[in-house]
Amino acid sequence: MSVAKPTLAQLEDIALDLGFDLAPEKLAEFQALMDGAVASYDIVDAMPDEKPRVAYPRTPGYQPGPEENPLNAWYIRTEVKGAPSGPLAGKTVVLKDNVCLAGVPMMNGAATLEGYVPEIDATIVTRLLDAGATILGKAHCESFCLSGGSHTSALGPVHNPHRHGYSAGGSSSGSGALVAAGAVDMAIGGDQGGSIRIPASFCGIYGMKPSWGLVPYTGVMPIEATVDHTGPMTATVADNALMLEVLAGPDGLDPRQGGARTARYTEALGQGARGLRIGVVQEGFGWANSQPEVDAKVRAAAGRFARMGAVVEEVSLPLHRVGKDIWAPIGNEGLQAQMMRGNGMGFNWKGFYTVSLMDAHAPWRERANDLSDTLKLCMFVGEYFTRQYRGRYYGKAQNIARRLSAAYDAALSRFDLLLMPTLPMVATPLPPADAPLSLYVQRAFEMIANTAPTDVTGHPAMSLPCGLVDGLPVGAMLIGPRWGESTLYAAAAAFEADGDWKGF
Repeated sequence: MSVAKPTLAQLEDIALDLGFDLAPEKLAEFQALMDGAVASYDIVDAMPDEKPRVAYPRTPGYQPGPEENPLNAWYIRTEVKGAPSGPLAGKTVVLKDNVCLAGVPMMNGAATLEGYVPEIDATIVTRLLDAGATILGKAHCESFCLSGGSHTSALGPVHNPHRHGYSAGGSSSGSGALVAAGAVDMAIGGDQGGSIRIPASFCGIYGMKPSWGLVPYTGVMPIEATVDHTGPMTATVADNALMLEVLAGPDGLDPRQGGARTARYTEALGQGARGLRIGVVQEGFGWANSQPEVDAKVRAAAGRFARMGAVVEEVSLPLHRVGKDIWAPIGNEGLQAQMMRGNGMGFNWKGFYTVSLMDAHAPWRERANDLSDTLKLCMFVGEYFTRQYRGRYYGKAQNIARRLSAAYDAALSRFDLLLMPTLPMVATPLPPADAPLSLYVQRAFEMIANTAPTDVTGHPAMSLPCGLVDGLPVGAMLIGPRWGESTLYAAAAAFEADGDWKGF
């Protein structure tokens, strides 16, 4: 096909929007002068796109009924068998439904994207399959990944395996629930404000947000490129380290990956915690919504590390207390520019653009009422501050983020790892269908104070289960230096080997 040349009426609309005051005859001159550019667009339109290869046969799969999906955690069940041998041979994986799996539906939790079928595999999908994994399908996630609760998906809430009717955490809600329920060995999660670590904490599994840029984001739907992370969620530390070994490293298509340094993470598993210096961050405790029992469990985890031979001391990191506030302009204005107005991909970066996703997502404007209320709120904030203040607070927050990153680095020059609660609370009840907007939004964002800051700074952070409060899991979060995932795994494996966390 050929691209359409703009009509004078279309150019008049554009001129008004851009603030141009042009007479009709002047507008007609501009229209004629666009012929050369239109011809170039025709040439690009006629050329084939440059796409990653797709290997390994698969079927579109199916949406399971309630009897097969009691937690409402599955979106699509299918089976894609990888290579006959490899480090992940025999391991089963579910993908968060913001990850492209060619030929299999993807809706990213949103009614406006339902019906989209990618034609490419994300880089991480290819790496999992090349390593011998078997992908069993797609897990429900929150609507465009904009919730730390598990109640915003267009296809209904995801339930916590430990207590029906309670949040599984978000936005990687189905991923956390399916791993915790034993339905799969491993899951892919995504994390822009805590979305790997929140469900890991609520569901009682291991969730690693790697260093920013360590794992390629190619073929995963972005929210905001400077806070986008994807990584492993597993029932064991060994599986987590093994999965990250497969996922990590540049793919040449993701500009987030400059300077990424990989390691053999499984080699760290037997190193133990003796001699590790762990700083317990004072500002990670005692939030207004912190449950004292949760803080106590995490302090007990610190004591357990000390008994294992780690050097454990308190450390003050005052900027952590405003980390979520620094995150707010970046997250809200950034998502509005890239994910919404930029049709999922945005502009001004070199790398692979999932053009079919841009086409499928762009019509959200015609169904904007169907967007989740959490996304609407973020769009209101992002659009207002961009219009009213010209993006100055996005830019200022990005500048201040370097100060926040330096504060973590300074603490990590004294300690190998930092420790705090992943979340201030255990899983909360799912809001009822008729919940007021205030409760709906509260349940989406009330838990991100400790997780959001490291999405801004890019430090690796891992949630590990460290006990139960009223029968619901508590997560302790370890933070390491950039590219310091091996140290996180050494500590987490030692903690896991110290006993059954459910009894801690």
